[in-house]
Amino acid sequence: MIAIASVRGLSSLIILLTCISFHITKCLCFIGTQSSTTFSNHLVVDKSRSHLFQSTEASEFNAGSHEELLYALGVNLGRQLGDIRPLVEDSAELNNMAKGIIDVVLGRLDEPSQANLLMKRKDDINELLMSRSNNLKNQLMEAGRSMLEEMKKIDESIVLPSGTVLHPLEPGPSGTFGDGTRPTAASSVKVHYHGTLPNASTFDTTSGGEPVTFTLGQVILGGWKEGLQKVCEGETFMFGIPSEAGYGDQGSPDGRVPGGATLFFKVQLLEVLSAGVGGTPKLLGANGQPMDSGGSGGLLGADGRPMGS
Repeated sequence: MIAIASVRGLSSLIILLTCISFHITKCLCFIGTQSSTTFSNHLVVDKSRSHLFQSTEASEFNAGSHEELLYALGVNLGRQLGDIRPLVEDSAELNNMAKGIIDVVLGRLDEPSQANLLMKRKDDINELLMSRSNNLKNQLMEAGRSMLEEMKKIDESIVLPSGTVLHPLEPGPSGTFGDGTRPTAASSVKVHYHGTLPNASTFDTTSGGEPVTFTLGQVILGGWKEGLQKVCEGETFMFGIPSEAGYGDQGSPDGRVPGGATLFFKVQLLEVLSAGVGGTPKLLGANGQPMDSGGSGGLLGADGRPMGS
């Protein structure tokens, strides 16, 4: 039972390591070409280890062959295991860990031997995993701070009192930034957004789905609430939110955002539904919704009935 419990504990740590893995080569592609190039230079990527993780193409097997089928089975099993890259630092570590995996899956190490080994080294394994986890977390925090500093240097970026940085990406319908209705802390808004960590891993997004509607007063991220009040209806901005204005040292309740992480959001403010400021006043119809141009929108006539009916 102790061995089984220790394995479950290791699984949780491995999931944590995988979630905050920083050894990837992607960058924040949605920032734009100039910004992506700038930020990618500040990702903590250990290039000396890159030869350990060379890509393999499935095309090396003949399509439809038995070899390809077995390779696909291996891919399926590997996907269940997950990304092991955060667990190793050099080729010797990779080889030793891979040998352990192979010996278990091929039955070379029987169940009692597995239990005895885990019992003997469980404390050492936990210590190793926690050390690797903390190292990766620190790299993630440092890279986030560095990227935020670089974001401040980009032309037209805005630094807010909380340290949140805004960078305009696309203007609203008028074609000019700052022209239109802005939300207030009491506003209800409709937005699309895409949130990532400094390593470009997505932790929350509406991409590919419906936009969300909410009241700004319900938002728990101070940087989000502060930043959105600077965006006009129809505009798209990049938000860089320091940990202090994000989820803080504790991280998100669901564990998808590690403590101390800087957050990056691409935010499109589709509509300010209520309590907005600035812009052109909107005439509301009988249904309480903005009237369409050229239509009655439910405007009531002298007889109390909607005009145009």
